[in-house]
Amino acid sequence: MKKCLKPMNYAGLVLVSALTFTACSEEETSVEENLDSQEVISVAELRYSDESEQMADEIAEIAEDVYASDEFSATGKLAYFSDYLPDCVTITTVITDTTKEKTIDFGEGCELRNGNVLSGIINLSYLKDMEAASKSITLNLENFTFNGVAVEGSASVLRMRANDNGNPQGTATANYTATWPDGAVATFSGTRTREWIEGFGSGFWGDNVFLITGNGTYTGRGGVVYTKEVITPLRREMACRFIVSGVLEISRNDNTASLDFGDGSCDAKGILTYPDGTSEEVFLRRFFGN
Repeated sequence: MKKCLKPMNYAGLVLVSALTFTACSEEETSVEENLDSQEVISVAELRYSDESEQMADEIAEIAEDVYASDEFSATGKLAYFSDYLPDCVTITTVITDTTKEKTIDFGEGCELRNGNVLSGIINLSYLKDMEAASKSITLNLENFTFNGVAVEGSASVLRMRANDNGNPQGTATANYTATWPDGAVATFSGTRTREWIEGFGSGFWGDNVFLITGNGTYTGRGGVVYTKEVITPLRREMACRFIVSGVLEISRNDNTASLDFGDGSCDAKGILTYPDGTSEEVFLRRFFGN
């Protein structure tokens, strides 16, 4: 089936739950490997790491939207039509005796509402019993690219219809590898939980809000390994391209820095605090030259 939407003037999306990438010159790689203990991570690497969150979030958001649409349709409890995906996306469903297999096909290039261009396929598989309180969803990528970055990998998602707060929630354990157009390769593995706290069932993607928690391991340029852990839940408002609040800790060896995404304002800024307590405002570059 095809999903159609009306054009809207919303900024788009930021995504945890779990991918990492980097593109850099040999000079930048050398700088990163020679950081002193107070720096932990360079601003340049932080920007690429932050972009990886956007890619991973986008994959998680697409999977969540497609599954939720199917759940509503199957249970008939809510009249629901999602306007999240454009009509250049083709969704095909194959039903077996026990499962539903969803193919989300972006073709050779499909521009989403936020300007990101995706190609290839996201495959979903889950039990066809849509009344279950919780369910395991298998996600894998097939010939998939995100703005020209080739992404491979898979995730296992535990989807709860209602958590202790009464909200839908998905916990994804993921492992991805990305290859940038210049040949740079980066990986991410980790577990992230997305709690859908606002807009569930409205059918309008722009009022959806998620809280993201979790941790993972990011291997960036030159094989440098970082661990990342959400200390204060990251607030993801779909009407904004950026994470609007929350705190992420980033560690390298025995040293840890923290990134505070702000007070709720929709902007690309964050406060990076180093192990010695000094801080600086950083601009978290996204795609489209941001």
